[in-house]
Amino acid sequence: MINNEHNNLKQTILGAGGSIGIELAKALKDYTSDIRLVNRNPKKVNSTDNLFPADLTVKNDIFKAIEGSQITYVTIGFPYKTKVWKQTWIPFIKNVIEACLKYNSKLVFFDNVYAIGGDNVNHITENSPISPTSKKGEIRAEVDRLILESIDKDNLQAIIARAPDFFGGTAKANSIIMNLVYDNLTKGKKAQWFCNAKVIHSIGYVPDLAKGTAMLGNTPQAFNQIWNLPTDPQRITGEEWINLFASLLGTKNKYTVLPNWIVKVIGLFVPVAKELAEMNYQYDRDYYFDSMKFNNYFRFTPTSNAVAVKQAIEQIKNIVNTDDKRITTR
Repeated sequence: MINNEHNNLKQTILGAGGSIGIELAKALKDYTSDIRLVNRNPKKVNSTDNLFPADLTVKNDIFKAIEGSQITYVTIGFPYKTKVWKQTWIPFIKNVIEACLKYNSKLVFFDNVYAIGGDNVNHITENSPISPTSKKGEIRAEVDRLILESIDKDNLQAIIARAPDFFGGTAKANSIIMNLVYDNLTKGKKAQWFCNAKVIHSIGYVPDLAKGTAMLGNTPQAFNQIWNLPTDPQRITGEEWINLFASLLGTKNKYTVLPNWIVKVIGLFVPVAKELAEMNYQYDRDYYFDSMKFNNYFRFTPTSNAVAVKQAIEQIKNIVNTDDKRITTR
């Protein structure tokens, strides 16, 4: 099913500097040595990478970045503000679709699950209805619709590859679990969790999500479908996540739960909390992400949550140690 031979198609990552983009570049080298990394200030991940500086809010830059690409991956993360998302996401994806059609490039869109709202998050599959219950979810639902419509009407070759919240790789700054659990426990504080720590909350592991994205992009039969990216099928609660981190860090598994009204109050002073308050439906009920379609098709076993947490902690220590060495050698 999977062709691991180098096909050397030009494969382009739009938004290559984020945690998913970096891990995706590593995963793509199993398929091609012709990888183009696109963002404002791209940095090489593999020695053979082509760097392409661009402003992806500018139509002309998007077209130049996609020109000549056989496969285009979108892993961009615009600043986490509803106002910015409203201004950027729809024009951006329209330009990407137009450029992919013009240059005959396949599109692989790395998506979240914000378009799925309310109790539909209890069990998220590829067939879960687009049902946004947040402002950010409405924007992402429109992005999904534009891609799906273009598949139907324009013969766009595309994949929507969905992921839950994630951690691991270089994903620390934007990872809720690393900020609320890992950071607090390593500082000797209580871990924190949103709304309810007793309900299920699936979280993806960045290296698996990136590997899955590369596998999909390089599998012609996978196109014109929605796929949930590989995630451990364990039904794990917030409390169990905290226990995993606490046991591996050798700390007590004490935690506090932040009810949504507190998140809203904090949001008056801390902008990111204000942005998170509308997403509470992902934390006050079971939020289970099901990737059996992917796991079965590719015969893929996702990294277990326990191993993922262990590796994520080791990765952060390595990043910190590397930074310390840089500081001492300057």
